[in-house]
Amino acid sequence: MSTFTYDGLPGRIVFGSGTTSTRLLRELDLLGAERILLIASDTEGELATGMCAPFADRVAATFSQVRPHVPVEVAELARKAATEADADLVLSVGGGSTTGTAKAVALTTGLPILAVPTTYAGSEVTPVWGMTDRGRKTTGTDRRVLPKTVVYDPDLTTSLPVPLSVASGLNAVAHCVEAFWAPRRSPVSSAVAEDGIRHLVAGLSAVETCPTGRAARGDLLLGAYLAGSAFAVAGSGLHHKICHVLGGAFDLPHAQTHAIVLPYVLAYNAPNAVEASDRIARALGRPDIVTALRELGTGLGVRGGLRDLGMSEADIDTVIDDITAIAPADNPTPVTDDGVRAILRGAWAGDDPVETPR
Repeated sequence: MSTFTYDGLPGRIVFGSGTTSTRLLRELDLLGAERILLIASDTEGELATGMCAPFADRVAATFSQVRPHVPVEVAELARKAATEADADLVLSVGGGSTTGTAKAVALTTGLPILAVPTTYAGSEVTPVWGMTDRGRKTTGTDRRVLPKTVVYDPDLTTSLPVPLSVASGLNAVAHCVEAFWAPRRSPVSSAVAEDGIRHLVAGLSAVETCPTGRAARGDLLLGAYLAGSAFAVAGSGLHHKICHVLGGAFDLPHAQTHAIVLPYVLAYNAPNAVEASDRIARALGRPDIVTALRELGTGLGVRGGLRDLGMSEADIDTVIDDITAIAPADNPTPVTDDGVRAILRGAWAGDDPVETPR
């Protein structure tokens, strides 16, 4: 066994069907919440309002101007809302953009977050924050933004449309895959990532035929938690660097971008990450991991390429320098301009991913 450091992150996880009805108020009491800033997008507004009905008198303000990639102007508005409400806790109900907005508030105010995820983003268990300013997305790590408590209720995800469920689930798979070769990888994070893939693939395989099935939704949500936990400790690798740059530059939808790009980065890295590839194959139950992930996505209706999300071919060369500038130095396959260009061209066109030679 090699020498390693595993920096376990603090946080309380409450998981189970119906937990938002039976446990949420208790968890708020444990955190001493009396003046809550509720953050929920317009899409989640009705759900969040109903969830907060038993403690409506504690909701001092509601912020609904959630936007993907957390534009800095949105972050400032949310922080202002927290200050004006004299909030003592942020309750986020929603997906990654909602959690990201709550993190932007916590980053400058130090307010604790209780997160209730409704997608499979995994952001709720990471200390990573991200904001976008004039087309450039900046990310950082700060334990102030790590939610104190996360309440996972699979029942909240049964109404998530299948296409979004698939994209969000594959985004979680990307967290797992990247954890195998991210800068702070360890045997612990790899074990968590491998188990995460198993749960995610099981859930993805079942959710299309039974969108409201609790077993599938439970697998997906548990897999998302494991994926976020592995990613939080192992760190961000080439795949996430690419997707963050693309999202910030072209305002592409987060989960769908990750779902499309993943097989191409995997094809780029797999030949020089044999042990990681073996573990991914074991979790997937197939030796041809690039084809397996590609077929999983396309079979579940993932868009063929980034061009289907509105990115133009001319955009490719405008972001290569930004990606190579932040690419990890220890990526399994050395990151070059030509390598990134090949990944982006394949992902843009939706071509079959081809592994780089060893």
